[in-house]
Amino acid sequence: MDITFFDISLWVYLALFAAAFLAGAVDAIAGGGGLITVPVLLAAGLSPVEALATNKLQGCAGTLSASYHFVKTKKVNLSDMWLPIAMTAIGSITGTLLVSYLDSQLLLKAVPIILIAVALFFFFMPKIQPYIASRFSLSHTQFAIIIGTSFGFYDGLIGPGTGAFFSTAYLCLMGFTIVAATAHTKILNATSNCASLLMFAFTGHIIWALGIAMALGQWFGAQVGSRLVITKGATLIRPMVIFMCLAMSIKLLWSNT
Repeated sequence: MDITFFDISLWVYLALFAAAFLAGAVDAIAGGGGLITVPVLLAAGLSPVEALATNKLQGCAGTLSASYHFVKTKKVNLSDMWLPIAMTAIGSITGTLLVSYLDSQLLLKAVPIILIAVALFFFFMPKIQPYIASRFSLSHTQFAIIIGTSFGFYDGLIGPGTGAFFSTAYLCLMGFTIVAATAHTKILNATSNCASLLMFAFTGHIIWALGIAMALGQWFGAQVGSRLVITKGATLIRPMVIFMCLAMSIKLLWSNT
């Protein structure tokens, strides 16, 4: 007997929960969880705009879950992050509001090149990062205004690779360790996701039942991923970021051909 909820099979909910769990774990470590969840949502029969809006709902759970763990384990001090959080939220809301007015497809064509550059940076990071960090740096306020606003805007407008971009900025411009960069990145990822979700909530495109089911999977997956970040550190994060950046690049290049 096939059990259904809101005209959707129980098996679809279970499949989406499992996909979200995997995506949550991957996203907490290296970003790019949307590579898993968006195609699955489209395969479940959602329209592209419904898939993107619902993906923001379940993505919020994952990034908030990872953020909670990093704050709880004192990898992040929230009292030091109010300005980056505020500027990232402003950028994300602006990007989400403009998504229907700007040619995001044109911007999307540049993303694979940037992601490949990020993958190369992480591959050569032990040699490159100390060199860049010693010559280029931003103050806490400058980072919040320049990086928080611009990357938040990008996440609200397009999204792919935001986590990798934030991590790279923290490594290069703030001199953070890879674990600290990943932890702080999740806070700003959660900020941009929640701000964007707030805007999408007024459009009527979110499929709430599916989004909530996936949010549960994301929460538990992100708990697993964030623990692996702390216990495995750079030995896990570097190869995962490289893999996810290249995977996102291939996916975007394939979609644009």
